[in-house]
Amino acid sequence: MKIALGCDHGGYELKQFIMKTLEKLGYEYEDFGCYSLESCDYPDIAHDVAQAVEKENGTGILLCGTGIGMSMAANHHKGIRAALCTTELHAKFARRHNDANILCLGARMTGVELAKAI
Repeated sequence: MKIALGCDHGGYELKQFIMKTLEKLGYEYEDFGCYSLESCDYPDIAHDVAQAVEKENGTGILLCGTGIGMSMAANHHKGIRAALCTTELHAKFARRHNDANILCLGARMTGVELAKAI
């Protein structure tokens, strides 16, 4: 099962780091965009990732500047439980207790090392 991965322009650089980290850890992923720092509409990316997670009963990661917009857009989909996590503990409990299937991160709020830990 591949991790569905997506970002807007605000999360692009962190997404590049996360892709390298996932590769090092042996995880497969599918990148749903965006593919540059050029401004884009985050809901389009969130919907593509959410649809992939729904279809495959899988997991995903969404990134934007704060993580709020991506989580709001993804959570419009039936069966999606997108959680904006700012600490490792949030991520652990979101998965364990709430069965979160999409992790949302705010690239302007979360440094690379914290994102890696989450």
